[in-house]
Amino acid sequence: MQNVTNIFFIFLKLGLTSFGGPVAHLAYFRHEFVQQRKWFSEEGYSNIVALCQFLPGPASSQVGMIVGLSQAGYGGLLAAWIGFTLPSALLLMAFAMSLNYFEQVIGAGVLHGLKIVALVVVIQAVWSMGKSLCPDRPRMSLMAVSACVVLLFPLVGTQVAVLLCAAVIGMLLFRATSQPQEIVSITTYLPNKRLAVMNLVLFASLLVSLPFLANWFDDDLLSLADIFYRAGALVFGGGHVVLPLLQAEVVPELLSNERFLAGYGAAQAVPGPLFTFSAFLGSSIGSVSGSESLQESVWLGVFSVVVIFLPSFLLVMGVLPFWQTAQKSTKMQSALLGVNAAVVGILLAALFDPIWINSIQKVEDFVFALVIFTMLFFWRLPVWLVVVIGGILGGIANFMAFA
Repeated sequence: MQNVTNIFFIFLKLGLTSFGGPVAHLAYFRHEFVQQRKWFSEEGYSNIVALCQFLPGPASSQVGMIVGLSQAGYGGLLAAWIGFTLPSALLLMAFAMSLNYFEQVIGAGVLHGLKIVALVVVIQAVWSMGKSLCPDRPRMSLMAVSACVVLLFPLVGTQVAVLLCAAVIGMLLFRATSQPQEIVSITTYLPNKRLAVMNLVLFASLLVSLPFLANWFDDDLLSLADIFYRAGALVFGGGHVVLPLLQAEVVPELLSNERFLAGYGAAQAVPGPLFTFSAFLGSSIGSVSGSESLQESVWLGVFSVVVIFLPSFLLVMGVLPFWQTAQKSTKMQSALLGVNAAVVGILLAALFDPIWINSIQKVEDFVFALVIFTMLFFWRLPVWLVVVIGGILGGIANFMAFA
């Protein structure tokens, strides 16, 4: 068992070093909690990922919440979320309030180097998870088909459809041969089913009532709550999907498109969850609303980031007890064999698009990736150190190119 303080600092380190978007975050988490700390087996961790892939919202943050819950209860869940979210939220709020000069702090070369590091981390995760979760021809084939479908049909609901189909295939074709791996190792920390139902009812009630309340009272704060809560509750596919949805809600009524796009670029540059883009939007709305109050900008940034993550808290606490019980079923165990293979396929698809196609643009990038690959696979340097080295090398390469 861990105490809440330890959980906070573990996730704070991840929040400072996890570049590359949601799929890369899952790879960083796997390295930390499966390989290094041995808190979960490969299968147990994949079950967490499978559940969070089914839920709307930021999958990597939801995985972090469950990890924190499993080790230190409700306090651990909150500490994990705060630690992982805090660095990017603070950076984006600072960027929003000092837009004219803050964007020069991180150079393009450093960012490109960090993208390549994220690529290699995901390669490592896909390779290791593939060996463990796709050990035979049927599951390897299911993994490959899942990757192909996700790549060929890049729609919002494709991932969920693939996971559902994989669950059906698993029940029909696979037979579980081992005891089920619990998602949360300490069942004492799970909410009871009555509390879980209350969370799900609150989730649905807020989703339905906030639009009516915002219109009825014509209140700016309720309008913001409606925008960010719906974004957190209805988006499948992670942070990249939420950005265009938020653009449609806030541009041009609340922010200019130029300011939105500046924040969009900054959100890609910082580590941690992309949902913290809401902190930038909230602080920006506060800074351009006619008030010169720094306090108001900070307050709106914090409010926005809390509201956009609120659906994830309610869904995790509402669904987890039922998922935990369902795993004890033989049919569910068989279904999870298929789902786990599909999860590897989804990660493989994301390895190509958007990670590979946005990172490897020339021969020098491939050489860079090969060096990072050697550091991680053969020298076995810690991921955080590889992140630092990758950023420094990217900055040096960019400087030499323009020298």
